[in-house]
Amino acid sequence: MTETAKPTNYGALGTLVIVFFFWGFIAASNSILIPFCKTHFSLSQFQSQLIGSAFYGAYFIGSLILFIISNIVGYDIVNKIGYKRGIIYGLLISVIGALLIIPSANANSFNAILGSLFIVALGFSLQQTCAQPFAISLGDPATGSHRLNLGGGVNSLGTTLGPIIVSFFLFGSVGSNMAEVTVRNINNLYLIVAAVFAAVALFFLFSKLPDGKNDEPFEKANKASASLLAMTGLIIAIIIVGQLTEISKLTLLIATMLVVFGILFYGNGQAEKNSHGWGAMKYPQLIYGMLGIFVYVGVEVTIDNNFGALLKQPGYFNAEGLDESKISQYISLYWGSLMIGRWTGAISVFNLSAGAKKIATVIVPFVAFGVVLFVNYLYGNEIGNLLPYAICIAVAIAAFFYGQEKPVKTLLTLSILAAIAMVIGVFTTGIISVFAFISGGLCCSIMWPCIFSLGVGGLGKYTSEGSAMLIMMILGGAIIPPLQGAVGDGAIGLHNSYLVAAACFLFLAFLAIKLRSVLQKQGLDFDKTVEASH
Repeated sequence: MTETAKPTNYGALGTLVIVFFFWGFIAASNSILIPFCKTHFSLSQFQSQLIGSAFYGAYFIGSLILFIISNIVGYDIVNKIGYKRGIIYGLLISVIGALLIIPSANANSFNAILGSLFIVALGFSLQQTCAQPFAISLGDPATGSHRLNLGGGVNSLGTTLGPIIVSFFLFGSVGSNMAEVTVRNINNLYLIVAAVFAAVALFFLFSKLPDGKNDEPFEKANKASASLLAMTGLIIAIIIVGQLTEISKLTLLIATMLVVFGILFYGNGQAEKNSHGWGAMKYPQLIYGMLGIFVYVGVEVTIDNNFGALLKQPGYFNAEGLDESKISQYISLYWGSLMIGRWTGAISVFNLSAGAKKIATVIVPFVAFGVVLFVNYLYGNEIGNLLPYAICIAVAIAAFFYGQEKPVKTLLTLSILAAIAMVIGVFTTGIISVFAFISGGLCCSIMWPCIFSLGVGGLGKYTSEGSAMLIMMILGGAIIPPLQGAVGDGAIGLHNSYLVAAACFLFLAFLAIKLRSVLQKQGLDFDKTVEASH
């Protein structure tokens, strides 16, 4: 099986990456909504984090519903409407959710706000299900990860600039001495968000993007639907058991991981015996891709989610523990590291000469680092103590060169490098440990596009179906972070719990090798295709 190379549609790609920016932008508004809800509704820290759970849950449920309905009606809904209209409908769903937040806040109902955010994220789920394979389809499949890197880089720009934009519109300033957030502030924010999403939907409607459809016949996947519903039912059962019994959280979270991994491997094993009724799940690269997205999202989020608490622990960063006001610069640097890596990964999209590409690969990461430092400066954070992180960026640049833009080699290299960084972080303290953990963001930065493009490689008519299944696995962000937290609450402590992150990265290295193997058996070798194009 060979996928024909084709030139990149730069005009369509430029239009498409707009939605990637606003996925990052909305994350900035959530950073304001979470502390507002915690104070306004007198919530615990756990309760305030349900905002994040609503988002992750919506991605999983939205993609699952899309897949199940397609199977019931007998045709691929995304293929029927096309990627372009799918993104437009997703944006309109997010508009409805954003507008519903306003009466929810006015009614003083936290549950209604969660429901409204769930609707916003349902729209995101549809957008991502369409936008990710759409970006891959706008050129040679072997270089699809490069186009996803561009989208990821624009997404990270939205996440980085979002706080400045949101703070300016709501408070008239971007510093730390901002007025207290009120219901009126939230109303203004989500009116702006709804208006922006509506404007982008209109822009897409009148843009000259291809529809993104194919005419291949749809094949029902009743067995795949049954397995995914079984997974959902078992996860819900585990949640109920956790509410009704005293079984430890760690035990329940491990059980959840076993359910996800067990059902995916069982499904693929059955599909190998008889592929009828399994749809995209008959392709082993999709199963490994789903596991990869699950673990990747989980480890990317867990490094950050447990980091603030670690920095405050006496004896880790300093004797007394880092003050709350000093933590934000390190959290900012972690998410900024994702932008640094994604900007670098996006260089390959542009038709540069070999020499210019090498120069850009050295310069662009430090330009992005400068943007991160500038944002911290605007917020009044100290930036001098962040400058030595340039050493970590130099190591990442060397890894990018070694990866040679090849998705398998890059994923394998960065996974091993990240595992080493986590181990260094565990066995050291102070700024060395801090930078080691933060550098996990540099390594994570371009893993998503590598995993995604390899996971849908060779799926043909099953590409949109496989995309929906990959988006479902964002669920990992709701499971692995509390798993590390539960390990940290145990005997080994929070610092040593980052061995969980190291184990995740080693598993991703294993998946890179497996993905290369299964694709080569199908006559697909994206690393060789990329090498031949140089």
